[in-house]
Amino acid sequence: MRSIIFDFADNNEQNLYIQIFDYIKGKILSGEFELGMKLPSLRQLAKENGISVTTVETAYNQLLVEGYIESRPKSGYYVSDDISGAVGNGSTDGELTLDELLPPESTKTVKERSLIYDEESFEFSKWKKCMSKVFNEYAYALQSEADVQGEAALRYEIAKYLYAGRGVKCSPDQVVIGAGSQQLATHLIRILRELGISNAAMESPGYGPVREIFKDEGVSLSNIPVQDNGIVIERLPVNMRSLVYVNPSNQFPSGAVMPIGRRYELIKWAEDNDSYILEDDYDSELRYFGKPIPALQGLDRSGRVVYLGSFSSTLFASIKISYMVLPKELMEIFDRIKSKYSQTCSKAEQICLALYMDNGYYYRHIKKCRKRNSEKLHTTMEMFREYGEGLIEALDSKSGLAVMLRIKAPVPVEQLCKVGKDVGLMMNPVTDLCTEDEQVLYFYFYRVSEPLLRLLIKMFVGNIKKGMRNINA
Repeated sequence: MRSIIFDFADNNEQNLYIQIFDYIKGKILSGEFELGMKLPSLRQLAKENGISVTTVETAYNQLLVEGYIESRPKSGYYVSDDISGAVGNGSTDGELTLDELLPPESTKTVKERSLIYDEESFEFSKWKKCMSKVFNEYAYALQSEADVQGEAALRYEIAKYLYAGRGVKCSPDQVVIGAGSQQLATHLIRILRELGISNAAMESPGYGPVREIFKDEGVSLSNIPVQDNGIVIERLPVNMRSLVYVNPSNQFPSGAVMPIGRRYELIKWAEDNDSYILEDDYDSELRYFGKPIPALQGLDRSGRVVYLGSFSSTLFASIKISYMVLPKELMEIFDRIKSKYSQTCSKAEQICLALYMDNGYYYRHIKKCRKRNSEKLHTTMEMFREYGEGLIEALDSKSGLAVMLRIKAPVPVEQLCKVGKDVGLMMNPVTDLCTEDEQVLYFYFYRVSEPLLRLLIKMFVGNIKKGMRNINA
């Protein structure tokens, strides 16, 4: 076992573990660190380089996650024996490295994204198997354009899944597939315009991207406050046809759940005012305590609820396949105007997803997601309880992929999000809830692998505390 002495570019803790990771990875890929070679222990490497054990552990954990090293019980860390195909393919003298090929900001982005990605969150082998089948057995189907409504096989699988998993009642003919919820929201606005409806109401605070779509489409928008049991129905417009956008099963960002009585009241409002409800069910199948709450659409008997869902949060972020279930009246309008549009979802990905669902892989994946993310949520709440010390509070959550953090700090919330990003955590500001002395942000815990979650939260909290000490000095 050899000693490793680093010549660090600077002493910022976040940069240190990236430098350790890059250095060891480079030595492995170049063949200088042989397969099976034992690496220094955490304490030895930390002591020899005058750095914290936590910094070394963070770097080693990332090397473990990406498969460059392995941990052997009661023995230590070793260069993995399973990467022989990669050795010799790293940068060598005279060749350009990634850092040289990309501008500084791009390189930084690549590193940040590699830090927050949990490689075990999705089993790509099953997806690759289905995609191979698409090209081997369904290549003929790829020669024609994609159906503007979505591929029939996928619409069938979605309708079947929604009935069993979310209590949604629809036929495949009522399902419309699109590249993201924003595109589908645009379709819906144009459908409603055919009925003379150009007004919408939104929860406040609520989901920003859909709000921006409404604004861009020239919709007259009303902001409706949210309470513990969801949107305040008494504040919705009356005697005027409109659309209301809600997250009844997992309100963004509060996580509030609309109780059954309130749901019927909302449907009654839509019936009385000849209006429609857009139910965004994002993340609602990822409920970790008790059963997932059935969708609002399943209670609707008068065709007033449009249901919106997505696969990007449950599968992987780059698959932009979302779906919308339209009541029959609105579906008839879509059938009349759909010739104006083209399908922007990949036909190959749609067929692949249909096969993935038909083989039962999606159902098993959701079950695993609930277990993994439940553990991550528990870790997140535990870490902020232990280290928050009255400065940072993680608000209770029972579902979804993120938690709200309340931070007692007189600094811009965007600056706090940057502190999180600098250690590899994805955070977004909730500006509607921020005050001069207290900031609120949304932390997406699901993106971080379990070995790194505790370490990165600890680093984030430590950096916030350090900044506060400097402000108060």
